[in-house]
Formats: sequence, structure tokens, C-alpha cells
Amino acid sequence: MNPTSAVSVAFDPLLPWPALALLGGIALVLILLGLRVGARGTIWRLGSIAVVLAALANPALIEEQRKPIADVALVVIDDSDSMAIGERRRQVQAARESLKRKLGQQEGLEVREVVLPPAQIQLGSERPGGTRLIETMRSALVEVPPERLAGVILLTDGQIHDVPAGLPPELGGAPLHGLIAGKKNERDRLIVVEQSPRFGVVGREVTAKFRVEDPAGGTAPITLSVGGEVVRRLDVPVGRSVELPIVVGNPGANVVELEVGAGPSELTLDNNRALFTINGVRDRLRVLLVSGEPYQGERAWRNLLKSDPAVDLVHFTILRTPQKDDFTPVRELSLIVFPMKELFEQKLKEFDLIIFDRYESGNLITREYFRNISEYVKSGGALLVSVGPVFATARSLYRTPLGAILPAAPLGDVLETPYKPKVSEIGQRHPVTANLPQAGQPDKEPDWGRWFRLVASRTERGNTVLSGAEDKPLVILDRVGEGRVAQLMSDHLWLWNRGIDGGGPQPELVRRVAHWLMKEPDLEEEALRATAVGGRIEVTRRTLATTFPPVTMTSPGTASEGGSTRTLSLRQTAPGLGLGVVDVDKPGLYRFDDGTLRTVAAVGSPDPLEFSDVRATDAKLKPLVEASGGGLLWLVDQPDPDIRTVRPGRAAGGSDWIGLRRNEGYTVAGINQLPLLPGILVAIAFLMAIGSAWWREGR
Repeated sequence: MNPTSAVSVAFDPLLPWPALALLGGIALVLILLGLRVGARGTIWRLGSIAVVLAALANPALIEEQRKPIADVALVVIDDSDSMAIGERRRQVQAARESLKRKLGQQEGLEVREVVLPPAQIQLGSERPGGTRLIETMRSALVEVPPERLAGVILLTDGQIHDVPAGLPPELGGAPLHGLIAGKKNERDRLIVVEQSPRFGVVGREVTAKFRVEDPAGGTAPITLSVGGEVVRRLDVPVGRSVELPIVVGNPGANVVELEVGAGPSELTLDNNRALFTINGVRDRLRVLLVSGEPYQGERAWRNLLKSDPAVDLVHFTILRTPQKDDFTPVRELSLIVFPMKELFEQKLKEFDLIIFDRYESGNLITREYFRNISEYVKSGGALLVSVGPVFATARSLYRTPLGAILPAAPLGDVLETPYKPKVSEIGQRHPVTANLPQAGQPDKEPDWGRWFRLVASRTERGNTVLSGAEDKPLVILDRVGEGRVAQLMSDHLWLWNRGIDGGGPQPELVRRVAHWLMKEPDLEEEALRATAVGGRIEVTRRTLATTFPPVTMTSPGTASEGGSTRTLSLRQTAPGLGLGVVDVDKPGLYRFDDGTLRTVAAVGSPDPLEFSDVRATDAKLKPLVEASGGGLLWLVDQPDPDIRTVRPGRAAGGSDWIGLRRNEGYTVAGINQLPLLPGILVAIAFLMAIGSAWWREGR
């Protein structure tokens, strides 16, 4: 652009303008008085005063050398995931090249481009999803001075999820244009999740709410999967909200997938699936604690369980068995009658965990009731037995029907010797005892305090995770049927709680054992897990074995599509813990199988806004475009629109063209200044006016 020049008159007064105005006012009053009395030479005096005031105003002729500033046209290109549908990206690329050619031919115009890339896939992200095209535009306009902005052109399919109610102030009056890719009146079947519960109580139902949208109407087949396993199939009416009950099966994350079968017209199958996660939480844990002969550790057990607000504790202490009859009246022996039938027959299944602490067999709890407890465990219940010296005698619980489910059998000896509990080799790999606080290195002695009693036993089933004196079993964990049993072969656990000899991690050990008994997923000794973190999936395998089997990963796909597979090798990061990391670039449900265990990972937004509706539309941008005076064109009708230059305030769009505002901005490259009243000229004019006034008065 060639420099131009402009001429103007400027004033640089020698006195402030108020002072000049005051002098002018005084002079005008004197002149008016002179005219009133008919004084001669008044007009010439007026001329002399005008010459003086003009000289004090100091006028000058200014010539500016102006350099035009280029206007800026911003082109914002939508390259989000929905643009991959059909011919949209090809249409945008063709329009982009045409705009680049035509805008490049405009004199005094700078073209800037910004591209909105495909979103980074995440699960449960707090960041807003969908196409944030207006946010991208506003970020780019921050670097463009409003007085230079000629206009903004959006190349998109119209599915924009951050359209504001009013024009963004960054536009500054410039026109906004929309060039829409895709076809008009597109048809697509999709599933929309209206309500997805985030939390639920394990074992209970929660309700999800969804609907299927399809211009074809009718009904659509729905498949409900939880954790990768199909749990229900049903047909639902199109266009109507449907409430679907879902049972929360496990604590922790329960990945739910809703999939609708392909419709007669489909743009993409990605929005035929919806993923969300229900975090399973346990209701209050009901624990039955039955203690035998009182001892110092009994209060430790009670306090430990009562300190957890999520535990409802029912505690009974058997102070005296029927064999210890000393003829004391019954009313003086107990506060309440021991409700054996109610606890061990009628309401046994209502308890989540039963604990026997130093309890000895007798006639109070009959063999039939012990048999009920055994069946309760086999059916999925949990039992923790903490034994005392009596376990090595004839009154041992092992001699009751419970002996059939206890993993360790007594040898008849009680070892009264100091020892430090030690994590066994298999305990190093078991999540209950792996990395226990103060455990130290596997080949070194733990930092925790000593115990002084151990009931000698042999392990017949299960896993010994802690060993005691003479490497005898101390803590044994076992699965029995669908339930679980934990056995503690000493009554000195309370020493850790009291801090004797340095103490130890009693609360953490009991917490882990109890949660393992409650089938907490994080404490499963054989587990396969997959966690999505952005565009990566971390696969972990917990096992008691010394090697990790290869894991097969199946990528997302509908039942008709299937999915590609690949094999992952895991590396050991800790004893019994393997890890594998894989990068993924497609949202959906990934399935993992090592031949024994299976799991899934949900990759992508839990409510995929980007694919909630992929039909090309001009409805979302229309209010903004009309408010700015711009144009809204479909590339399928106008693949190569004309570019015109318009003045500010004029319409900037038509049926086949879009306009850019001409701002005519410039910078001043130089200034030439010429005084209009040089000193000599002012002096001559003043003398002539004064002389004429004197001459006129002298006549």
C-alpha cells in the first residue's frame, strides 16, 4: 500500500484558550461601546484586536504523511471429531483454499488462520466438552486490535457448543460469517443420556434416564452392559424418555454402556453408544463381634470398630459358659438374654461380617448355629476369627462345624516367646499385607513392635500372609465357596495399638483384612484393572504368581463392527504387581482379557457432547451472524462465495457473498508544519490596523 498525505489546520495557542476567550470578550465589549457612542475608528480597532488574537492562537498548516495499516481477516477452522463425517473436511479444505486465494488478492488485508483441533479424549474430565469454536475465536481476537478487524469467517458444520447469547465484545462491530459444511436435512440415530447416576449403594438399584432420537421413528433395540458384560436387552420407543434400573454390583467404578442398534440412516455409529460410570459405595457395614473371656485386647477390637462411622457394631461378650456354673443367680450374670436364635438363625444373613475374638466352644452357641455360620460364609458371608490359647485345647472352635471352613488347624501348642510378625513371601504380593507401614524391606526385620504369644498351627488352605514365631502362620486368608475367612493366630494384636515396644499398624492391618473380607476390588489378590487417563490406558495386574500372563486388548466397536485386538506385555513394578501402558486415539469401551480375568476401560467423555448430535446445522450460529450483519452460507450450495469490501455499518453478507469491513486505519510516518501567521506578517497587519484607526480618528 502506497503512503498518502493529508492537509489540515492546527492551532497551538500561546495563551490558554480560556485566556484568549476572555481577551476576546473584553475586546468585543469595548468595540460595542465604541459603536454605541459613535466613536470613529472602531472598525479598525476591531481589526487590530482580531490580528492580535489570531497571532496568539498561532495557527499552522499541517501536512501528514500517512502509511495505511492492513486490516485483519480471521479465519477459524473447525477440525473437531464431527468434521470427519462424510465430505465435511473435504468441503472445508476446498473453501479454505478458495478463501486463501481470494483474500490474498485483497489490497490492505492481512489473513490469520486458527484451527480448532480434535478434542483430547478424557473420562470424567471437569473441562467442558464439545466443539468450543467461539472460545477459540475469542482467544485469537485478543491479539487483533478492534480497529483493524475486518471480519471473522467460521468454517464449521454448525455443531458448536459454546455459542453465547450475545455478540462477543471482541468483534468490535466487525461482521461474523459462517460457512457451513455438510448436507442439509441430515438424518442420524443417536442415544442421549438425560440422567446418569454418579453414585450408588452396592447391591441396590439406581435409575438412569435416556432417550433415542431417530427421524425414522418407531422402536430401537438397546443393549445394557455393566463392566463389559451384557446384563439386559430391550426395545424402546424412539423420541421418548426411558428410565432404566441398574444394579450396582461392585464397590468402586462400575462402567455402564448403553448401545442402540444402527438405524436406517446413520452419519456415524459413535453416538449410538453412551458411557458413564457409577461409583459403588457400601451402605453401613453391619458387624457382629462375639468375644469370649474378657482380656485387654477386647476393648481394642471394640474401639477400633466403633471409631468407623460406617460400621454398625453388635457386640456380645460371653462372660461365662454353662460349664462354669458356680450357682450364681442368673439375674446377676447378664444384663440381657443372649439372642442366639435371632442372631445365628433369623438375622444371620443381615450381617456383613462376623468376628469371633478369643471365643471358646461350649453349649451356649450350639453346633447347629455354628453350622449356620459355616453355610453363611459359603453363601458369600465373611468371618474373622482371632484366637487365644483356648484354640489349642479341646474347647477350640476348630472342633465345631466352623473347623470345616477355617484355613489353619491348631497343633496343640502355644508359643510364649517374643517375636516380630513378618510378612511372608506370598504376603509381599498380597494386597492386604503388601507395603504395610513400618514393614521395611523384605530381607530386613520390620520396624514394628513384638508380640509374645502365638497358637501353633498348620495351614491347610488359603494363604499365610503374616508369619510369627518359628515361622508359624500368624494371619491366614482363605476363600470358602462364595465367602471369605480370615484367621489371626494370636491375641496380641492389641499390643500394637498400645504402642508397646514401638507399636505397629494395627488399624491399617484390620482395615485391610476387613475390606478384603468385604471383597473390596482394590484388595483383590487376583485382579486385572484398566484405568483411562486422557489418551492413555494403564493396565495393572495383581497376582500371587511370580509371572504375568499377556493381556489381550480389544478396541471399541459395536456388536456388528467388532473391534481390533492387540496383545500387551506387563512389566513388574512391585512384587505381584504388573503394569502396561497403551496409547489410544478413539473414544469408547476398551476390553482386556488375560485368559482368566477380564476388565474394561471407558475412554472419552462420560457424556460425549461432541457426538450428541452430529447433524450439520446453521441454527446455532444464525443469531450471532444476523446480529453482526454477516452472512451464513452452506458450502454445498456456495462452495466458492465472493468476497466484497464494505464500509462500517453497511450490510456485510448476501446469498452468495460475504463482506469484510474497510477500516482505513493508518499510522503517521511524518509531519510538515507551516505557520499561517508569521511574525513579520502579524506586525505589518497590526500596524496597518492601528494606523488606519488613528488616521480615521484624526479627521
